[in-house]
Amino acid sequence: MELRSLRQFLAVAEELHFGRAAARLHMTQPPLTQAIQKLEADLGVSLFERSSRSVALSPAGAALLPQAEQMLAQAQGLSALVQAAAKGESGRLRLGFVSTVGYGDFPRWLRGFRERYPDIALSLREATLDVQLPDFASGELDAGFIIHAPGACPPGFERLSIASEPMVLALSSELVLAAQSSVSAQQVLALPLVIFPRAIAPSLFDAVLGFYQALGESPRIEQEAIQMQTIVNLVSAGIGAAWVPASVQAFGRAGVSYKPVSGAPPTCETSLIWPRDAAPTVRRFVDHIAAQIAA
Repeated sequence: MELRSLRQFLAVAEELHFGRAAARLHMTQPPLTQAIQKLEADLGVSLFERSSRSVALSPAGAALLPQAEQMLAQAQGLSALVQAAAKGESGRLRLGFVSTVGYGDFPRWLRGFRERYPDIALSLREATLDVQLPDFASGELDAGFIIHAPGACPPGFERLSIASEPMVLALSSELVLAAQSSVSAQQVLALPLVIFPRAIAPSLFDAVLGFYQALGESPRIEQEAIQMQTIVNLVSAGIGAAWVPASVQAFGRAGVSYKPVSGAPPTCETSLIWPRDAAPTVRRFVDHIAAQIAA
């Protein structure tokens, strides 16, 4: 059944007059009559009850009418749907993110994106870089926020820098050092360390390690933990000190003090990464985040 046949049927069904329906379709009446007869022959039913004075829908025609209206409406919407998908205004976006991004403007950015593009189904997954990379490789992730040493980026990806910030030292409030306004590099060396595994942020782990190596020492790693909140909680429990992004100070955990470190402390960068062959929805998201940063 062709859409043209449905449009012709709908015109006659709404006008209940072949002449007016033909004029509405910008055609003459005989071809329209023949088209309706062919449609009836194809369906094996009479769609109209005709007399010399009137035209009325048959029971079969009355059953077809709402279905024809629905099918034509869907067909009309297909063009807009496909164009929106091509422009990245509809579809899906599967987004990975590290926990530290939540201490900044990430929630506000997401809310704004959802409001601007309600037809993009947004799926979020909290995941570190070591989890995100296999998901990118398997096609299960479209873009991701990662934390890393300044300038580092996994090969094969494009990157938008979100923020660059110094790392500060999270200390147990019970330590004498917690009363100081800042901590010296030499004082840091003596502290046991709670740190994330290298696998989840290799470049940043190496930057922290480089801080110690520049002073001719190695860190005393007491405990590893993945989530930044877990690391801070372990600091509160007195397990050790921890290097954390300055923005993590927004996580006001009781029993923890955050102190800047004199000298040349490590710095970290948060970036949005995506494959070079990304879908249009990813480009929309990147443009949205870039505009938010610029604003």
